[in-house]
Amino acid sequence: MQPIREWHDVDAQKFRDEILTQYQPAILRGVVKDWPVVRLALSAPESAVAYLRKLDCGNTVDALRTPPHANGRIFYNDDMSGFNYVRSKTAIASVIDQLVKYSKLQNPPALAVQSALIAECLPGFLKDNPLQLLDESIQPRIWIGNGVVTPAHFDESNNIACVAIGRRRFTLFPPEQIANLYIGPLGHAPTGTPISLVSFREPDFARFPRFKDALAAAQVAELGPGDAIYIPTLWWHHVESLEKFNALVNYWWKGHGGKPVAAKESAGEGENADAGKPVAGDAKIPSALDCLLHCLVNFNHLAPEHKVAWQAIFEHYVFNPEGNAGAHIPENRRGVLGEISPELAQQVRAFLVTQLQKR
Repeated sequence: MQPIREWHDVDAQKFRDEILTQYQPAILRGVVKDWPVVRLALSAPESAVAYLRKLDCGNTVDALRTPPHANGRIFYNDDMSGFNYVRSKTAIASVIDQLVKYSKLQNPPALAVQSALIAECLPGFLKDNPLQLLDESIQPRIWIGNGVVTPAHFDESNNIACVAIGRRRFTLFPPEQIANLYIGPLGHAPTGTPISLVSFREPDFARFPRFKDALAAAQVAELGPGDAIYIPTLWWHHVESLEKFNALVNYWWKGHGGKPVAAKESAGEGENADAGKPVAGDAKIPSALDCLLHCLVNFNHLAPEHKVAWQAIFEHYVFNPEGNAGAHIPENRRGVLGEISPELAQQVRAFLVTQLQKR
C-alpha cells in the first residue's frame, strides 16, 4: 500500500488552492495541534478525556456497542439479516465513563459515539477548538470510542477528519476500485452507505481474490492527535481506532472549488442557492445514490443490448465531460439540458414522484 501524501503548515488558502483542486486525499500534519484537547492528549491523555467529559451538556447521543468477539468491527450479523451492534441513547459523559471501565479489560466490547453533532452535545468545545480551514457554518461532529473498526465505505460529501485523542489508521481507495472491494447490499448496510464485506485484518482471498488488486491501489496513513485527513467525496475509506480511548472531529460539506462554506437553503428541497460552492454536509442536497438505486430497479429487466444502448444515452446526457448535450437547442428551451434552477429541480422531482406513484 502507498502512503497518502502529507502536507505541513496548511492554512485556508493552501487548502483551497493546492489541495482541494486535486481530488486526491491529503494528510494535514499538525493542522489542529493548537487545540486545547490535542495539547492535553499529547501531554496527559487522561486529562483530555476529563476535558471532554466536563464539556458534556447532558443531551443524549447515539451510541453503538458490539460484542467482544466482533473485535470492534461494525458489521452485519451472521446471516446478514441485521447488524452486529446494539444502539442506545445516552449522554457523552456516560459513554466516557464506560470506556474508562472498558480500558481495564483485555478484550472489551467495542463502544462508540458515532457522528454526534458537537453543537448539541459538547457546545463549549467549538469556541476553543476551531478548524481554520473551513467556514464556521460547516458544523463539526464528534466520534468517540475504543477499538472500533469502520469498514470501507464512501460518503457523498467531502470530509476533513481531525484526530483529537488517540490514533487512527485510514486506508483509502479511489472510486474506481469498487469492483475489487466486494461491496455489500446497497439498501442494507450498518453505515449510511454500502460497505466492503472484506475483513481488512484477516482478508479471505479465496472468497475475495480481487481484493489483492484493491490493496495494490490503496493509500494508507496513521494519524495521531493534531493530525487531520482530507477525504474527497466518493473515495472509499476504512478507519481503525487504535487506542483504548479515541476521539475524532470531522467536517462534511458538499460542492467543489472555491471557499468551503455552507450554502443558503432555498425553499422546498433545500438546493444549493450558491451553485458551484461547497455546502455543509447536513444541507438537504439530493443524493446520487438515490439515482443509482432507481436505475438498478428500472434497468434490471432490460436485455443486454438495451443496457448497452442506455449506457450510450447516459454517457451522452449525464457523463459527457464537455457537458454540452443541449448546446444546439435555444437556451430558453433547454429545460433540464440547461441550467437547472431550484424551481425547475422541484418541478422535475414532483413529476418523478407522480410517475413513481402510478407504478
